[in-house]
Amino acid sequence: MGVNKVILVGNVGKDPEIQYVKEDVPVARFTLATSETYKNRDGEKVTTTEWHNIVIWRGLAKVVEQYVKKGSQLYLEGKITTRSYEKDGVTKYFTEVVANNMQMLGGKPESQGGQNTTTSNNTTPEKANVPVNNETANDSSFEDSESDDLPF
Repeated sequence: MGVNKVILVGNVGKDPEIQYVKEDVPVARFTLATSETYKNRDGEKVTTTEWHNIVIWRGLAKVVEQYVKKGSQLYLEGKITTRSYEKDGVTKYFTEVVANNMQMLGGKPESQGGQNTTTSNNTTPEKANVPVNNETANDSSFEDSESDDLPF
């Protein structure tokens, strides 16, 4: 038996790229930076940053498309996958995190016009601190909720 589970908290490195497989299956791809700070032998503060390739599918990708931008702070859960392809006789490998659960952290991101990004009922996942996963992202009541008092 094995376990393949990843938990990451970090910042989005660039605006997500959204592609549609078929016409109704979106996939979001972006990089996430995680940082660790420590003191070296000389007592100097050192920060190391790791970059992770993130892939998110279906309803959760639609949430990413609408709310996630460069600099957004995210909590992600998922699994590590490796894929490969061959080009000019050389096999290339990519390690990715396929996320199936996401929570947006921090405050509301500012849009280009300086206004806060909101839905029609003035509730974003950041404001409500709503954990978002593929089940809630596919639930039509997620965006249609009239109350800021969410039960979760």
